Amino acid sequence: MPRDNLDSPVRIGSVTLPGRVVAAPMAGVSDLPFRELARELGAAMVCTEMVSAEALVRRSGRTRALMRYAEGERPVSMQLFGGRPAVMAEAARVLCDHGVDLIDINMGCPVRKVVKSGAGAALMREPTQAAAVVAAVVAAADRPVTVKMRAGWDATSMNAVAVARACEQAGAAAVCVHARTRGDGFGPQRRYDVVAAVKAALTIPVIGNGGIDSPAAAMHVLAECACDAVMVGRAALGNPWIFAAIRAALRGAAPPVVTLGARRQALLRHLARAVEVHGEQLAVRRMRKHLAWYLHGLRDGHRVKEALQRLDSAAEVAAAVARYFDRLATVEATSGCAAVEVGE
Repeated sequence: MPRDNLDSPVRIGSVTLPGRVVAAPMAGVSDLPFRELARELGAAMVCTEMVSAEALVRRSGRTRALMRYAEGERPVSMQLFGGRPAVMAEAARVLCDHGVDLIDINMGCPVRKVVKSGAGAALMREPTQAAAVVAAVVAAADRPVTVKMRAGWDATSMNAVAVARACEQAGAAAVCVHARTRGDGFGPQRRYDVVAAVKAALTIPVIGNGGIDSPAAAMHVLAECACDAVMVGRAALGNPWIFAAIRAALRGAAPPVVTLGARRQALLRHLARAVEVHGEQLAVRRMRKHLAWYLHGLRDGHRVKEALQRLDSAAEVAAAVARYFDRLATVEATSGCAAVEVGE
């Protein structure tokens, strides 16, 4: 007998997500083309790259560019970082005027420049200040405010439960807990017990994050932590199909088969959309890392990646990608084996 469908909607304040797997905001990655693909391939919600509240209130053109979104992304979540409540409130009002559906507050970024400004993971060391930031944004915004935090600053101060409680009391509609401390960085440590403890302590939705790189990992975190949803970050790089695979697992269905043709089509669509959004010169530069991720594990992919890094026009990149996938298709047809490296 098939089991219950676990891919249920999740309500965050006034916003309902159509599923239980969402895409993480990633600086330098989560631009409009990436988010559109993630949403199309199963992510129940996507979020922008983090936006500096200080730069936003100064009306920085570069920061405004990070705020571009498409109607098809909805619900639209935009992430703010900053440590001064008044500035965060002003920035939140700008985002509300911009039409976002949710505002996310970054309390997890480990980058030194962000931390030195009192923002990102630095707020994990200051629960009172963290609560003041949340309260200011909640008071300024007429839509749900969420918080993305880490398990703590380091292994000696894993205070996510205390910070999450303070955020809930300040009006946060949901929290996402990355199962690593700032000191852990992106290492192998995964502190899912902290995620579970936060879920047990709160009444608002809790999203688990960190190391979710497969449907099995997602199912494990949902079950072990009893959290309401999971957030996928780096595992989606070059693999936006992971969202569909996780949602299929939650429904008890088989994961989608990602053929060479599907990978080729997604890569070329991503490139074309990047050119539309960013202009050719910037798009080609930004796509270099995505090209490397898409080709990871494919036969001769490392050599092709090196060649693609030297190309400057979108037409050249698209033509080179097409030729490469044509060769891979020939290998598959003649050998009867998938065109991947041994061991992948």
